[in-house]
Amino acid sequence: MEDEYEKLVRRMNPPRVVIDNESCNNATVVRVDSANKHGILLEVVQILTDLNLIITKAYISSDGGWFMDVFNVTDSEGKKVRDEKILDCIRESLGEDPSCTHTMGRFIGIQPSNEHTSIELTGTDRPGLLSEVSAVLAYLKCNVVNVELWTHNTRAGAVIHVTDEATGLPINDPQRLSRIKELLCNVLRGNNRSRGASATVSFGYTHTERRLHQMMFADRDYERGDQDCIIGSLRPHVTVMDCTEKDYSVVTIRCRDRPKLLFDTVCTLTDMQYVVFHANVDAETPEAYQEYYIRHLDGCPVNSEAERQRLVQCLQAAIERRVSEGLKLELCATDRVGLLSDVTRLFRENSLSVTRAEVTTSRGKAINTFYVCGASGHPVDEKTIDHIRSVIGQTILKVKHNSAGLNSAPQESSTKFLFSNLFRSRSLCTFGLVRSHS
Repeated sequence: MEDEYEKLVRRMNPPRVVIDNESCNNATVVRVDSANKHGILLEVVQILTDLNLIITKAYISSDGGWFMDVFNVTDSEGKKVRDEKILDCIRESLGEDPSCTHTMGRFIGIQPSNEHTSIELTGTDRPGLLSEVSAVLAYLKCNVVNVELWTHNTRAGAVIHVTDEATGLPINDPQRLSRIKELLCNVLRGNNRSRGASATVSFGYTHTERRLHQMMFADRDYERGDQDCIIGSLRPHVTVMDCTEKDYSVVTIRCRDRPKLLFDTVCTLTDMQYVVFHANVDAETPEAYQEYYIRHLDGCPVNSEAERQRLVQCLQAAIERRVSEGLKLELCATDRVGLLSDVTRLFRENSLSVTRAEVTTSRGKAINTFYVCGASGHPVDEKTIDHIRSVIGQTILKVKHNSAGLNSAPQESSTKFLFSNLFRSRSLCTFGLVRSHS
């Protein structure tokens, strides 16, 4: 239970938010002052990120029990934030007492479970996994509402929201949920018995991306194997040094900038029970720079080489999980039961491997984003994309060229095989869907 004194301090000193669109030429400046508590930095970064704002600079200080942050933010087009609805949302979300259950900020980007059943999956990454998972859910009469799935270092994690196919309501029957978890665990486990697989049903409010970080961290996807094939020079550069004068550990990160990078690193530091006392973030160039002065919750800095290496590996994993390889495809179509299964099957039949997928549905529309590459990670053949678009519809499936393009080789990664060819020799009996009577 939270200390009553801390609650009193926050009531007497509510958070103060100042938004300034004048002092900086190319960004909106957001200043946040409040009483300090563990996790407050993540809450602020999460709110700004969920509003689709880009954090280009940040200065963070939380010494002496007081939290003082300055963020330079832009909209998704790199312009100052002028939309009054967004500005009001920032003020209301960050300016109220975080202990209040009605604070709007707690519900930005958070999915209530009373609209669907939330299933959390972790397991071994392998070819055809998304096709297998969606086939199992279709077989069990589950309609897929949303999917967010990441892969990293031969491991896969997913948060899937489903409803009952017949009623469109959440699935609450314990026996049916037990059956769903059993069959999905069979799929996730595959032929790898050395690493575990998990399928759980979560209740309450869920922030999908936060949960994915927590799930994959708990699954130890940061542990490197002998066959790790990411070239060292391509991995994010992370160092952990001592600051003996102030008894801090200093973490520095240099890597290619991308959206939500700050959220990913702060989320990991928070989940590892580190407290950020000071930080400096600069993401105004293609290479992002982050510097954190941290201690553990018990007040101690990083005090062993093993802990130092683990922190480096966990931060690298947090950055790499969201890296999207391949060609970006966007599908916008009328939603229907089995759509995801049909689309991924079409990809599979044309030897496309999906390296990451985001699936959302709203008001009868399905908006899906897939990152695809050719079999075994080879560049996507343009004729293959043209054929798939002719089958699905030229206006329904659109190509968004990312850095990989159609012809350039994607970055080598141990996670590139997630959704490639589904092994045709595997039958429904393999997953326990059909009992063998022979």
